[in-house]
Amino acid sequence: MSPDDLKSRLREEAAKLGFEAVGFAPVPAELRREYYLKWIAEGCHGSMDWMERNCDRRLHPVNILPEAKSIVVLGLNYYQQHPESAYRVAKYALGKDYHDFLYKRLKSLCAVMRELGGEQKPYVDTGPVLEKPLAELAGMGWQGKSTILIHRPLGTWLFLGVVFTTLDLPPDAPAKNLCGACTRCLDACPTKAITGPYRLDARRCISYLTIEHDGPIPEEFHHAIGDRVYGCDTCLDVCPWNKWAALTREERLLARPLPALRDTLAWTPEEFTAHFAGSPVKRLKLHRWLRNALVVLGNTGDAVELPAVEALRTHADPMVAWHAERAAERIRSRRPAK
Repeated sequence: MSPDDLKSRLREEAAKLGFEAVGFAPVPAELRREYYLKWIAEGCHGSMDWMERNCDRRLHPVNILPEAKSIVVLGLNYYQQHPESAYRVAKYALGKDYHDFLYKRLKSLCAVMRELGGEQKPYVDTGPVLEKPLAELAGMGWQGKSTILIHRPLGTWLFLGVVFTTLDLPPDAPAKNLCGACTRCLDACPTKAITGPYRLDARRCISYLTIEHDGPIPEEFHHAIGDRVYGCDTCLDVCPWNKWAALTREERLLARPLPALRDTLAWTPEEFTAHFAGSPVKRLKLHRWLRNALVVLGNTGDAVELPAVEALRTHADPMVAWHAERAAERIRSRRPAK
C-alpha cells in the first residue's frame, strides 16, 4: 500500500470511529520550546505543576516514540447549545467524560495501524503532548489569539487525540493563521485572562479557577465568574469562525439534566459522586463544587437561596465556609431595604 493509500485508509477508519477531522504531521524535533518555557517561568500555569514535568518529551516530541515517523491528529466535534439552566457548565462537560471513549477509539485506530505494519502511542490529555500545536502542524486548524485551536469549518469545538506512529505518512500542509485583526476573544474574556494575542494567564482564567485550582477563588474574580459553575466557554463562543459550527453527532456528549444549584448545597460526597458519575465534573469532588456554586449564588442568588447558603457558613472545610460567608454577604447586599 502506498503512503497516500495508507492516509486514505486511515481517514476512512477514523470517520467510521466518529472522528470528523484528521491531519498528518511529521514528528518535530522541537515544539514551542522557547514560548512554553517562558510561560512556565512566569508562573502562568498557576498550580498545575505537572506542566513543568516531562519537558524533554513535551517540547521534543521525537523523544516520545523515537522510532516514530509520523503523527496522526484526530478531532471530534462536541458543540451543542447550552441547556436552559440558572447556571452554566462548559459545553465539553455537559455529557459523558470524553477521555475514556475517545481513548478507546484511538486504540481501535491503532489496531488497524498495527495491521498495516505500524507501532503506535496514542494520547488524549494523558501525557506530555502539546496537542494544539501538533494539530496546527498537521493542518487541522490554527491556534487562535485565545490559544484555542480553530478548525474550518467546525470552529473551536474539537476534542483532540494524537497518535505517534512508525508508519511513514505524507504530512499535510500546516494550517494558516486566519485570525487577522480580530480581537473578540481578548475583548470578551471576563477576567482578562487572555493578556495579549496568543497568551493566556491561567491564574486569571475561569476554567482554571473553577476546575484546576484547588484553593479559595480570589474575591477579585467572583463577580466576573457570573453564572459559570464549571469552566468557561466565552472565548470560544465569541469566535466568528463558529459561524459554521454544527451540533455534535456524539450522543454521549449531549447534556444531562442540571440540578438546582441551591439543592446541591445540601449534598453529601456520595450524592455528588452519584449524580456526576461518568461526567468530567466528578473530578471536582464536593468541596470544589460547593466553592464554585457559592460563588455563582453570590452573583445570582436571592432570598430563596440565602438559607441554604448561610447553612454552609459553619462547614467543616474552611474554604467552603469562607465562600458561604462571601456569598451570603453579596445576596444580602441585593435585598431591598425595608
